[in-house]
Amino acid sequence: MALSRIASSSHASNLLKPLSTALSIRRLISSDSTVPLTIETSLPFISHKCDAPPRAVDTSASELFSFFRDMATMRRMEIAADSLYKAKLIRGFCHLYDGQEAVAIGMEAAITKKDAIITAYRDHCTFIGRGGTLLEVFGELMGRICGGSKGKGGSMHFYRKQTNFFGGHGIVGAQIPLGCGLAFAQRYSKEENVTFTLYGDGAANQGQLFEALNMAALWDLPAILVCENNHYGMGTAEWRAAKNPAYYKRGDYVPGLKVDGMDVLAVKQACKFAKENALKNGPLILEMDTYRYHGHSMSDPGSTYRTRDEISGVRQERDPIERVRKLLLAHDIASEKELKDIEKQVRKDVDDAIAKAKECPMPDPSELFTNVYVKGLGVESFGADRKEVRATLP
Repeated sequence: MALSRIASSSHASNLLKPLSTALSIRRLISSDSTVPLTIETSLPFISHKCDAPPRAVDTSASELFSFFRDMATMRRMEIAADSLYKAKLIRGFCHLYDGQEAVAIGMEAAITKKDAIITAYRDHCTFIGRGGTLLEVFGELMGRICGGSKGKGGSMHFYRKQTNFFGGHGIVGAQIPLGCGLAFAQRYSKEENVTFTLYGDGAANQGQLFEALNMAALWDLPAILVCENNHYGMGTAEWRAAKNPAYYKRGDYVPGLKVDGMDVLAVKQACKFAKENALKNGPLILEMDTYRYHGHSMSDPGSTYRTRDEISGVRQERDPIERVRKLLLAHDIASEKELKDIEKQVRKDVDDAIAKAKECPMPDPSELFTNVYVKGLGVESFGADRKEVRATLP
């Protein structure tokens, strides 16, 4: 069976085009790639005020392939962004997601594009998971009109309204009340959908989190708060910032679940459980135990508050891509060469997207004044000294 067929199956993410080369998977010629597999999560779930979901997760060869390819694409994309930033082709703030890919991919595997997602500023891979393209990512990072936000948002402000991705927010914790508001709208409209609101452990002590969570619990909103605990809020370790770093318990009266956020199948199982629970019972907190390989942002080397041995130890023992690679090999689904060929194609896709993004023009200066007010309303200013102002509001 050709891998291009597997990658475009109903279980695969629609964010990636099929491989241009027909990589034949010899071991699947006589079997169906959608035949179910049941794999146990690497660690048990730890629950608070709820029953934990089972560790046995249903998957398939085609889904595992999509996990591998999608996470490899995200990893390569973020590494390329690092190089572009150092070459000064990306300016301003830039927060990379490499190491945390299993959260974005596992979450998407459990929900639909009718469910909403809102996150903080480490948002490139979440945008890809919602159906964004590599060209839109690199275009936006380099401030080009082919970017996902037309070159006007930059690294921290990706959005994709058509698939209910609501950003991309630069203020720590500010997206949490907005996420609960999205859940309120879903409940008000009697939709059978939920909102996943992502935030980091650095935002987990914010007052607005607890205010929003209280309202969500009072009204039984389909709000799922996802703490992506990568263990460092900027350069501050979680144990130095939080008296109780068990973030899944911090909702008190709201149920919670601690999840191995480096295990894509555990994330999928937890998010499926959370969606079903939130639609019936209201909000729930998921703590994703994950890790970022880069520093907090590109201005942070990431090695002054943690050791290089710590980083390399996580890479060797918990890397989400390597875990899926081992599953594909252990179940005799693919060979090392076939997986290397996938990674080679991923590198080409990323390089091609960068080349196309570089050819895109910057936004016209007049675009500074668009998307500020509702069309036909607003304020127009004239003259370098701005003394002459004409209001167009009624």
